[in-house]
Amino acid sequence: MNRELPSTKVTKRYSPLGQLILARLREFYREPEAIFWVYGFPLLMVVALGIAFRNKPVEQMVVDVQQDAAAETQVRFVWEALSKDETFKVQINDPALCQRRLRTGKTALIVVPPSASGGAYAYIFDPTREEGRLAQSKVDDALQRAAGRVDPLPVRTQAVQEPGGRYIDFLVPGLLGMSLMGGGLWGVGFVIVDMRIRKMLKRFLATPMRKSDFLLGILFSRLLFMVPEIFVLLGFAWLAFGVVVQGSLLALVILILLGAATFAGIGLLVASRAKTLEAVSGLMNLVMLPMWVLSGIFFSSERFPVAMQPFIQALPLTPLNDALRAVMLEGTSLPQLWPQMAILAGWATGSFVFALRWFRWN
Repeated sequence: MNRELPSTKVTKRYSPLGQLILARLREFYREPEAIFWVYGFPLLMVVALGIAFRNKPVEQMVVDVQQDAAAETQVRFVWEALSKDETFKVQINDPALCQRRLRTGKTALIVVPPSASGGAYAYIFDPTREEGRLAQSKVDDALQRAAGRVDPLPVRTQAVQEPGGRYIDFLVPGLLGMSLMGGGLWGVGFVIVDMRIRKMLKRFLATPMRKSDFLLGILFSRLLFMVPEIFVLLGFAWLAFGVVVQGSLLALVILILLGAATFAGIGLLVASRAKTLEAVSGLMNLVMLPMWVLSGIFFSSERFPVAMQPFIQALPLTPLNDALRAVMLEGTSLPQLWPQMAILAGWATGSFVFALRWFRWN
């Protein structure tokens, strides 16, 4: 009697963490719209903002000279003195029109001849507008020179436009930080809540997978998406606008990974309890809005009052933007950036620990 020997099957063990990362990668690359928002949209922002803030000649200052029939000579003097400088665009208008144009922002400054202002040239401008203050200074200098003033000290000006000192060079690191923030929060928080709504998290709950495996899988897959995105953005900024990295590329990579981990961890924390897309969207906007305004994306965070600086510096995007700019614009090494890196590491660790504690599958 023949007996068949029992077959021996080799059971292949799968790593829950590895399988989750692979699943997220496959899901991502099967969605063209996700690829656009991760890789295409940041490039469009760089193009739009790079064109808007590209190096260009100084814009003309619009200056109105108040018309006065009794002071034709003085009006003509102002007109001729300012017209010699292509910085100014001069118009002669009656008093009512001058005031209306200043009120509506169509002119930066009104020059009133002495006969209508009590014996001296008068400058009328809005001190809250920077262009008004600048126009007042330049117009006064031009008129004083035309009247015969001689400066006691000879001076010479030299305009410098080098990579690293332009506004676009300042802007690109801020856009990198903004991209890391948006990708981490939306790419993690939105995905988790969407899974919760579709009851996918309940299916994961029925498996022997640990909660830490799931959260780490989401976090690591996000890091894999973000790193290529950042380097595509950097490469485009270099090709299109000549933006260069003065420091170490390795230091830049470490900062990008740390920043991506930080905001992915915050995204996990934000989505740990939210049950609807409306709820998670509101929470993410609440988290991102202060950093959009305060963390120095489009202008330096040092413009805000000193009393606000401790709060601003504690926001995760502020040290990330400062560190990215230090490496890209100044060539700063990582050991010199330990305060910024410590803040980012604290946010990354703390947010993941609390997300692991508060996370719910349903």
